[in-house]
Amino acid sequence: MELRIDEHVSLKDKNWFRVGGPARYFCEPLTAKDFKDAFSYARDKNLPFFVLGHGANVLISDDGFDGLIIHPKHGSISITQEDAEHIFVTADAGILMDELIEYTLAHNITGLEVFSAIPGSIGGSAFINLHYFEALISHFLVSAQVIEIATGEILDVDTAWFGFGYNQSKLMERKHCLINATLKLKKSSDVETAFAKGRRLEITRHRISRYPSSYTCGSFFRNFHADEVTLVVNDKKIIWIAYYLDKIGVKGSLSVGKVRVSHQHANMLVSHDEATAADIVTLARTMQELVRKEFGIIPQPECIFVGFNEYPLLQK
Repeated sequence: MELRIDEHVSLKDKNWFRVGGPARYFCEPLTAKDFKDAFSYARDKNLPFFVLGHGANVLISDDGFDGLIIHPKHGSISITQEDAEHIFVTADAGILMDELIEYTLAHNITGLEVFSAIPGSIGGSAFINLHYFEALISHFLVSAQVIEIATGEILDVDTAWFGFGYNQSKLMERKHCLINATLKLKKSSDVETAFAKGRRLEITRHRISRYPSSYTCGSFFRNFHADEVTLVVNDKKIIWIAYYLDKIGVKGSLSVGKVRVSHQHANMLVSHDEATAADIVTLARTMQELVRKEFGIIPQPECIFVGFNEYPLLQK
């Protein structure tokens, strides 16, 4: 079956902010061949392309994307290997993290519950090296299949290939795209699994109480690197962006158009009906300017911009 390429597809329902214009071309690859065909299509037509996962960490321009959006479909999950203590689970790029967690717990496999209620696909999680406090997806990912975009070659790679760091992976070079990932997880007893399920519920409850769960991209700005800041408290450099945003008093009060800084977390912007990407950009720039005025540093986004002709925010 040939990969279907659609035209003028709305992207508003494919990102968490629920803003943005349409994709000129749009496809949903499932297999490795589909990915090859998608990238071949983009090359043949000389089109820019963007691989859009669950849309939880992106801001799409009001003008949309004048190229090919590649949106991996859900795919499959399978147990591929096991030993006395561990089970290796392989998940396709389009699988949602919550889907994978549900699958693993249903099979007495634990470890991923720490990422409960974090929106995103496996492809997006590997791209950004999904993190929650001290946990990173790179702690679990042991191997993967990726496609080299320029050639269509399928490569089997290990963890080291990704060059993982905080909000960092080799996938960000946009020369390769994840097809699937294999994670090394813990084989657990019924009691251990029950504990993990309880932990999942508590983490989910905690996230819902602390963070908005819809119409947001999650953390908009990344934490600062240590060499970017000078403020020290208790002999530690203050790198956490939320500290600076709390100090300037934007939480729950600063807004532009139909977008407001969340009352739950100062680093999360929440959109409402009829919001635009332009509203979000203006609000984010205002936050940057306020932090610069107060502290002499400029927050930089964790959110990825799609379809903008020019970089829309202040750069350091």
